[in-house]
Order: sequence, then structure tokens, then C-alpha cells
Amino acid sequence: MKSIYMVEKTLPLAWEKAVLACYADGDRYPTQYDKPGDPHSRDVIAMIHVTEPLSDPRIHRAFPGGLEDLEKYRAEVLYGVHDHWIAPQEGKWEYTYHERLFAYDVPGLPERIDQIAGCVNLLKTCGFTRRAQAVTWKAWADLGIHDPACLQRMYFRVQNGRLNMHVHMRSNDAFKAAFMNMYAFVELQADVARQVGVPIGEYCHIVDSFHIYGSYFQEFEGFLKMVAARSPEQRVWPWSHGLSMFIEGCNTLLAEEDMPEPKKRLVRQRLAELQRAG
Repeated sequence: MKSIYMVEKTLPLAWEKAVLACYADGDRYPTQYDKPGDPHSRDVIAMIHVTEPLSDPRIHRAFPGGLEDLEKYRAEVLYGVHDHWIAPQEGKWEYTYHERLFAYDVPGLPERIDQIAGCVNLLKTCGFTRRAQAVTWKAWADLGIHDPACLQRMYFRVQNGRLNMHVHMRSNDAFKAAFMNMYAFVELQADVARQVGVPIGEYCHIVDSFHIYGSYFQEFEGFLKMVAARSPEQRVWPWSHGLSMFIEGCNTLLAEEDMPEPKKRLVRQRLAELQRAG
């Protein structure tokens, strides 16, 4: 098994270096999603440590997705704007990270558990506690579902007056998903820090299988060429660069007719924050 360990100040640089290391040094593995003729994936155990996760530049220009999508995914993780799409019996989503973190359903318990609120309460009482964690895995169900959760747990701890967070994932698509995951998780970390009443600290992203699918290799060649051709400054953006598209992402969400009104209120609050920032 190959492993990588990256320590960087900013999120986009940490992600870029981790993806490049995975491609260059990763073990070759077949996957359950391969089609005939697909090359084996590149796969490593990864620990990606970001020391100032809210520092600019915060966005990598070449992450596979749009800035509008980045805001929409943030809203899914923090607000659960698409929790109403969970309907596995109808062939729809089997879960969301928000539902598992904020409304964890345990058989035999009468009420769902808001694990994030529980972590906040623990941290307010004792910031250095080792017990402030939220899990997503459901051992009684997830071993048999089609798309089990990649995110496994989040661990919070206050050190030197700042809130650190460790994220543990069993599996993470290094190229297509990891940047958006890390960006949204840092946003959640910042929200928990605000509720605890301390500044955000460091972020650590730990993955058992950090992989690049063989079916992506042709697309990934474009990423490699971009990294080789541009300076570090030309490969990243400050957070403010995406502001107009973040606003557009909120407007797109608000146009969804099936979104429950309580979720729309959260998106409207976020939209007002973004508009003030502009």
C-alpha cells in the first residue's frame, strides 16, 4: 500500500499536490465501476493537512466543477437543501451527509440525533475533549446498500483557542470529488467554530482510498498540462473571485419548486450574506 502525507497552508495547493502524488505514485487497483478496457485506478492512503483552510487563495481553477456547483454543494452539506430527495424505495438518494450528521436515525430511538449540535455542546463545555465526533456509517444498513457513505466521521477539538477538524473518509474520488468535499467540510468547520465561539483552526483530511479512476485518465491529462503550463498564482483564485457565481448558485437553489420552505429560508440568509460581501 502506498501512502501520501501533504501539509500545506491553503486548500487548493494541498488538493493539487495530493492529486498529483496519487497519480504519480498510486498503486494500481481495479474498481467495481470499471468498464471493459478501463485502466486500473491509481490509489493511495492519504492524509492532507491544511494549516490555514480559510486563507486565500481558496479555489483551484481546475477543480472539475463550476463555482455555482461549489455553492450548491456547500448548501447540501450545511443546510440539507436536498434532504427531501432521500427516497431509496423510489430509486432516489439513499442518504445525504447532512441527514446523517444533523438527523442521524438509530433504530429503536424515538428521535433523530443532531450530532453536530452535540459536538458543539461538548466543545463549549470542554474544548479539548476527545469525544466531539459525528459519524455517518450505519453498520446495520450500509453494508448492503448500493452507494454507501464515503464520509465516515468528523472529529473536532479546540487547540490554542482554535477549532481543528479531522475528516475521515473510507473512499474519495481524488480528482472529481475531493476538492468540493474538502471545501464544503471546511465551511462546516467554520460554522461549528462560530457556534463554539472560537476561530477556525487546522483541517486534516484522512482517506483510506484516495483514488483517480482509470476512466478519467484522458481528462486528467488536461489537468497535468495545465499545472505544467501555468504558474502557481495562475492555477488558483481568491474566494472573492467566485462571489457572483456563489450568488447565482443560491438563486438556482431558490428556483427549485420542491425545496421545503425552511431550507429556502437558510439559502436566502446565505444569499444576503453573499450580497453584503459583494
